[in-house]
Amino acid sequence: MSLLERIRLVCLEKLLTALRRWRRHGSRADLPAHLLTGLEGESAAYFHLRRQGYTVVAQRWTEPGLGGDLDLIAWQGPVLCFVEVKTRTARDAMPAELAVDAEKRATLRKMARRYLRHLPGESPPQVRFDILSVYLIPGRKTEFEHFENAFGWSERRPGDRWGDRN
Repeated sequence: MSLLERIRLVCLEKLLTALRRWRRHGSRADLPAHLLTGLEGESAAYFHLRRQGYTVVAQRWTEPGLGGDLDLIAWQGPVLCFVEVKTRTARDAMPAELAVDAEKRATLRKMARRYLRHLPGESPPQVRFDILSVYLIPGRKTEFEHFENAFGWSERRPGDRWGDRN
């Protein structure tokens, strides 16, 4: 990423952050605090991934009838990454990424399969499921913990940090 692209990205991030704060006093003020925190975390995650060289192609992708959304979909080179963003305003005893339980992983897999059907080409690209924990702790710089390849297409994958191994 060139210096000019980095400057442009930082300016865009600052502008969107200011607009988000301004908007909180408007139409989204009636949203619960946890939803506002989630939206802020997804925005921070988007810019974090861009700074890391990812090409984000979709945000909050959804398909009617599936009941859920894919927070971020991004390319890292030839790999298509489905990124689940978990945002917290404090570091509790339970890390944010542990909130991606078996049911949530199943939903993400189902949505990813549907997304892949929309892609052109005869064979699907290499795919990875990531979890990106975002910590928006007041008075501190935003912290990120990115778990690449956090889980796979099945729950019984060896080395799966969060998979059920019953």
